[in-house]
Amino acid sequence: MTLISIVTPCFNEQDNLEELHERIRLVMSGLKKYKYEHIVIDNASTDRSPDVLRGLAKKDKHLRVIINTRNFGHIRSPYHAILQAKGDVVIALASDLQDPPERIPEFVAKWEEGHKVVIGVKNRSEEPGLFYFLRTVYYRGLRALSDVPLIENFTGFGLYDRAVLDVIRGINDPYPYFRGLIADLGFDRAEVVFTQPRRKRGISKNNFYTLYDLAMLGITNHTKIPLRLAAMFGFFSAVVSFLIGFAYLIYKLIFWFEFSLGSAPLVIGLFFLGSVQLMFLGIVGEYIGAIYTQVMHRPLVIEKERINF
Repeated sequence: MTLISIVTPCFNEQDNLEELHERIRLVMSGLKKYKYEHIVIDNASTDRSPDVLRGLAKKDKHLRVIINTRNFGHIRSPYHAILQAKGDVVIALASDLQDPPERIPEFVAKWEEGHKVVIGVKNRSEEPGLFYFLRTVYYRGLRALSDVPLIENFTGFGLYDRAVLDVIRGINDPYPYFRGLIADLGFDRAEVVFTQPRRKRGISKNNFYTLYDLAMLGITNHTKIPLRLAAMFGFFSAVVSFLIGFAYLIYKLIFWFEFSLGSAPLVIGLFFLGSVQLMFLGIVGEYIGAIYTQVMHRPLVIEKERINF
C-alpha cells in the first residue's frame, strides 16, 4: 500500500494538538487504500506540548514524534521533519489548525491525476484584514522582483511527491525558503484553493523578527535586484550630487556677496546619504549572511527524543 507521510511542525501548541491529531485520523480513515504516518516535530516547546504528544503517541502508532534539544527556528525544524518522512508522498501542514486537514483528500486526488506537487493557496483569510493585506503586498512585490515565478498566498501547505523530495534532499540547503524552492524546481503542480480559518486557540508564534527573517530569506534566495538597485541608485545619486554642486558653484560665482549657502542643505544631504548607505549596507549584509549560513554546514536540528519511529 502507498504510504502517505503527514508532517506537522509544532511549538507551544498544547491546546491544538489533540484536535489536530483527531481530525487527521478521521480524514485518513476515509482513505482506506493508503497507509499513513503522522510526524510531529516539537521545537523544544515550553508548554505541555511534549507531554501531550507522548500521550497521543502511546495510543496511536501512526503518530511519530521528534522533540528537539532546543528551538532551532521556524525554518530548520519543519524542513528537518520533511526530510525524515518515508512516504511515497509528503503532506505538510501547520499545527495551529489554520491549514485544514480536511483538504488532504483533495490533495491526494490531484496527486492521483499525475501532479507531482499539490499546493494549498489561500483565496481568503479570516485573520485580521491588515495582516492579510500586508502579506498579499509582500507576495506580489517578491513575485515581481523574483527570478522565478513565485506562488502568491502559498505558505508551504501542500502535497509533495517522493520525486520532489529526492531532488530537495540532493540540494542540501541548510536554510531553505521552502515555498520558493518548490516554485523554483518547476514540477507540474495543481492548486487547491481554500479559506484560511482564524486561529481558535493560542496566539501566533510569529513575531516581527520571524516575519522579517522569512521576508529577507525570500528576497536573498530568489532575486539580485536589490543589489543592482543599490549600484544604480549610487550612480544616480553621484550624478545628481555633482550637478547640484556644480549649479551651486556657478550661482555662488555669479552672486558672490548676495548668495549664502547656509548649513541646512549640507546637514540634510549628509543625513540623507548616510541613511541610504546604511540601508544598502544592510541589504548587502543580508546576502553575505545568507552565504555565511550556507558555508557553515551545521545540522538542521539536534534531536532530543524520537517516539514510534
